[in-house]
Amino acid sequence: MANVKLTEVTRKFNNVTAIEDITFEVPDGEFWVLVGPSGCGKSTILRTIAGLESITSGGVYIGDDLVNHVPARQRDVAMVFQNYALYPHKTVAENLAFGLQMRKVEPRIIKERVEKVARSLDISHLLDRKPKQLSGGQQQRVALGRAIAREPKVFLLDEPLSNLDAQLRDDTRAELKQLHQRVGVTTIYVTHDQVEAMTLADKIIVLNRGKVQQIGEPQQIYAYPANRMVATFLGNPKMNILPAIYAGEVFKIGEQVLICPGFVRDKLQLREGQGLDLGIRPEHINVIEPQRRRERREEEEGELFVEVKVIEPLGRETLVRVSLSGLDLSMEVLASGGWRGRVGDRISVQFDLNHLFIFDPASGDTLYPLK
Repeated sequence: MANVKLTEVTRKFNNVTAIEDITFEVPDGEFWVLVGPSGCGKSTILRTIAGLESITSGGVYIGDDLVNHVPARQRDVAMVFQNYALYPHKTVAENLAFGLQMRKVEPRIIKERVEKVARSLDISHLLDRKPKQLSGGQQQRVALGRAIAREPKVFLLDEPLSNLDAQLRDDTRAELKQLHQRVGVTTIYVTHDQVEAMTLADKIIVLNRGKVQQIGEPQQIYAYPANRMVATFLGNPKMNILPAIYAGEVFKIGEQVLICPGFVRDKLQLREGQGLDLGIRPEHINVIEPQRRRERREEEEGELFVEVKVIEPLGRETLVRVSLSGLDLSMEVLASGGWRGRVGDRISVQFDLNHLFIFDPASGDTLYPLK
């Protein structure tokens, strides 16, 4: 096993920069996830570590060794691709053994490793089958098993679950986490699925347009995103962003106002008329029930009036898409599973201002809260 380090790695394709100044270090034995939208450079980073892509500048280290000019076959890494890349004419056992045979490992050791890996992944009963006789989840396990059998220094996984159906993806994700806990090999995992990133990673690297946006533990990044892009990418449903103008002790949002909490004013030196982007996650917005609304005599702090546009029952809760009165802007709100609103209803919602985020509308940088 070994740590993996990239220092100011840049990869250009003619005049197109795929990744730029990528710097991070994955400690020995940890599970890190590269996450970001399509085209952000995730797979390019993985391929540079594997040696399948050359770099334009910078350094790639595996352990203490600079491997910029080391061929892929000599880097002692194992890569699992999205399409599994199993040999269709070989049995499961032969697929598991192939990498070891190419390295001229003793047949006795090959047999021991194949049997050990098969037991670990619960595929011992499949060893005589061909890939076409396997389900998608079983093929994925075989691809992982082939990588594990090699006992490499580093695992590189490029969206290995994206071809599976939702339930199987959830089950296999849990199996992957348990597998890493048993094997303990340094692992770098690429995905665009923020749920996979949050649940699997010791640390996450969020990428956008070829650059690192933030590195940190999943919950830390969720609670303290470095910018608007990170804030809206991590979280499902995603964070709502509301353009606002600071006016004294309130934020003006279209024709409505939202009280600016004192603890925010104490932290930020806001200017009268300053434009801001307010962020609030759907789980931190409460739908005010009509009965409660009638019982109250005045508006409460954090309350806005909205119109229901789309209702999506999810079982335990209901996702409600609403638009703000007097503003062509939509939000997502989580109501209880028993909520019985209708499209076209005018309702009021209340923000939990303890969970308010504020971003610079020009740069997207987080102004509040800062860790």
